[in-house]
Amino acid sequence: MVVLPASGILNTKDLKRIADEKETVKLQEVLSRRKKEEDEERQARQDFMERDLKPEGLERFNAWVRRAAEQGQEEIEILRFPSHYCRDHGRALNNFEECWPDTLTGFARKVYDAYVEYAKPQGFTIRAQILNYPDGGLGEAGMFIGW
Repeated sequence: MVVLPASGILNTKDLKRIADEKETVKLQEVLSRRKKEEDEERQARQDFMERDLKPEGLERFNAWVRRAAEQGQEEIEILRFPSHYCRDHGRALNNFEECWPDTLTGFARKVYDAYVEYAKPQGFTIRAQILNYPDGGLGEAGMFIGW
């Protein structure tokens, strides 16, 4: 806090210090907000990597595809996740390369493996693609089951 001199007029040094203090407070707020966002992203990624399929997953899957088929659909989105969770940050998905499953990590890989074990033998298909391109980069990826 600046104390006014006896003359009652602030000098230029005081004004510079006031501006610097205000800028420092703003910078600290930005850095604090950025750290909080980074911590939240780190936790979300860790949760994604450690998440497991639930025992009732097959029942829920059957309900989803049945409801979609009753509505005339032939495909449903089963998972959405940030493309940077892929080993190649989504490049193979974006280019529709056959090796795209090899780039999956965490929960996405578990979902794909469950597809191979349970759904593929029943005639289902799977595909993945980049869903959006924020700021010109690869955004979210989506995995879709078709029949």
